[in-house]
This record gives sequence, structure tokens and C-alpha cells, in this order.
Amino acid sequence: MQPLAELLRPKSLDDVIGQRHLIANGAPLASLIKNGKLQSMILWGPPGVGKTTLANIIMSSFDCYSIKLSAVFSGVKDIKDALEQAEQNALGLFDKPTVVFVDEIHRFNKAQQDAFLHHLEEGKIILIGATTENPSFEINNALLSRMQVYVLENLSSSDLQLLLTKALNSIGNVKLTFEAGQLLIDLSDGDARRLLNLLELVLNSSTDLSEIDAATIAQIVPKNIQRFDKGGEEFYNQISALHKSVRGSNPDAALYWFGRMLSSGAEPLYLGRRLLRMAWEDIGFADTNAVTVVNNALQTYERLGSPEGEIALAGAVVYLAVTNKSNALELAYGRLKEFMQTASSAPVPIHLRNAPTKLMTDLGYGREYKYAHDFPHRYVPNEQYFPDDMSPVSFYQPGEQGFEQRIRERLDFLASLDKASQ
Repeated sequence: MQPLAELLRPKSLDDVIGQRHLIANGAPLASLIKNGKLQSMILWGPPGVGKTTLANIIMSSFDCYSIKLSAVFSGVKDIKDALEQAEQNALGLFDKPTVVFVDEIHRFNKAQQDAFLHHLEEGKIILIGATTENPSFEINNALLSRMQVYVLENLSSSDLQLLLTKALNSIGNVKLTFEAGQLLIDLSDGDARRLLNLLELVLNSSTDLSEIDAATIAQIVPKNIQRFDKGGEEFYNQISALHKSVRGSNPDAALYWFGRMLSSGAEPLYLGRRLLRMAWEDIGFADTNAVTVVNNALQTYERLGSPEGEIALAGAVVYLAVTNKSNALELAYGRLKEFMQTASSAPVPIHLRNAPTKLMTDLGYGREYKYAHDFPHRYVPNEQYFPDDMSPVSFYQPGEQGFEQRIRERLDFLASLDKASQ
């Protein structure tokens, strides 16, 4: 018996739920079909939002030869066979294009993707690829430049409600309470295929289909099924959201993304290491306690493990979000790296050199060094610490948040001593 997701797969654009920005009247894919202008394209979006369905509908809407490949199961021989078939089609009596559809195209390596280029350039194939990964990173530039990218979105709650109603009507003799239906929609996480698979799981696991409630579904359905792809774009999107929420001083949003990643399977110690980076990059010396808080949270987690240790990490998230912010240290390091790309290897001034041997002492190493603790305010006005032929460079410029305000005041005071000494 076919899975419910296959039985309900749309056969025309009118049957497709969601993606109105692409398939509504006048939208790109609807216009493409209406005008009979078939083109190479990438359909990019998360799982279960209709990429394969739309590819099938597009191919069926044109008089064309169609070849389907899955990058998960296909290898070099399959690609070669497909392109040879396209060559034969081009020699045929009928003037019809050959459309090659590649599901999960990002799984093909560079050489496999390049294999399509020649036939694409000569017009022997029209290539349609479906991918869950960002094409900018996963598709070769030469191939990507010859294809139009269409972005598919997660299905909304109202879209999923329409799909659930359609599925229940097709099955018959099944009744879900409102709360049960809403729970299935929430658990499907914008994924139509997941919604139908979850519904099928619930139906196959229930003995009484006359009224399935939310409690029944909660007992059957796995708890941690949010979309999360370790190492994939969604992983880095969520890390980015966590980092930007901390930087933006929003503790609730930061906690949300932290909890979202944890519940989806992210490694807590990895998140802790990212928090440590935030403490230096976005807080720095505005709050010298921030790094200590994160290090203590990491140490707590290492001692307690999950789930108790995760409370400490959550505490670090909140602390970083609510404390003073400064990127002065990050900017200083950036200026330093840029400067060092063109800096010469100037010798250390002789008064700053160490003299552990008699020869070095005789050569004058360290002879004119002035010991800062012997001077008022523990500071030697106008002392030269850069190489002799190098003008001083300002890398670190403290901000006005938290402890950095005191640093700024201290540096301004030292500058006044320099000025007075002159």
C-alpha cells in the first residue's frame, strides 16, 4: 500500500497547498507553465514543502522527455546513462526537450555536477535540481549561473490545516479533536510529508479512530522531531539566530534559540564554546566577568552532564544577553590582522630588549629602559614601545559600555600625561 504522502501528492498546480509566491496566478512557476517557457532551475527549500511535486508538475506540463535521478542513489554511471539518453533524444524525429530532474542535487560532488555543464550549454538538456541546502554553497558556480533559483518556504499552519483536512476526508471514518489536529500541525514543523507520515503513524497505532485526542498523539509520536541538520544550513542559521539574539540583548529570544537547538540534538558543549566566543567577540572588556560566567557554566556542564548542567549554560545565555556589549576587542584584532599583512619585520628597540648575558649587556640591551613602577601613576610619559622607525598605531579603541568606560578614562588620562610631559 502506498504511503499517504504519495497517495495525496498533487498532480497539478491547482492541487498544491502552499508556495503561493511561486504558483499563484502571475507568479513565476505559474507563468513559466502558462507561457510554455521551460528553463533550468533549482528548487531550494526545507524537506516536505513540495520540491519534487513541483518538479513533476512542471515536467508533466510540457511535451518533453523526462529523466529522473536521485543524487542519494545515483553514481557516475547513472549520470552518464542519462546524458547519453539525452544525446539520443536530441537525434530523434521529435523536437522535444529532455528534462533531467536531480533530487538532492547538492549530494553530487563537483565532478558529477560538472558533467551536466556541456549538455546544458548546448541545449541538449534542461536541468531541474531539488535541494535542501543553500545552492550558493553546494552547487558549482558554473552550473548555478545557468539555472534560476526558486526558494520554497515552510508550510504555514493554515496550509497544514488544509492538508490535514484533505487527508482526513480522503481516509474517512476518522475524527481528530481540535487539540489533536493542532498538535500534529505543531509537530510537523512546516513539513507536509511529516504531517502525513505522523497522521499515518497515529492511525496505524490507534485502536479507536472515532475520536483521537491530543493525549493519544503525545503517547505515540516521538518528542524531539524539530528540523535540525547538524552541519547543514539550518544548523548555522540557528547558531546565527542565537548569536544575534545575544548581541541584540534579547534574553528571551536567545533562550528560545538555545532551547530549540538543544531539543533538536545540538551538542551542549558545542553551544557552550559558541557562547565563549560571543563573550569575547560581543562583550569583551565591557564586562570582564562574562568570560568567567561562560567558563564556569562549561565546567558545571562537564561535571554534571545533561540535563542538570544545561541550566548553567542557559544561565550563561541570559547573562551574555543582558550585560553590556562592546565589539572593540574584535575590531582591534581585525585592525591588527590587516596591519600585519603589510608590516615589515622591524627590529625590537634596544631599550626594550632583554639582556640575560654579559655580551648583551655590553651591547646596551635594555640599558635605557625606564621601569614604569618607578614613575608617578606607574606610567612613563611618551615612552616608545613600537619599533624605532614606526609611528604608533591605534588598534584598540575602547567603547563606552561597562568597564570599557573606565578603560577609556584611563587611556585619556595617560594621554594627558604625555601631553603635559611634552
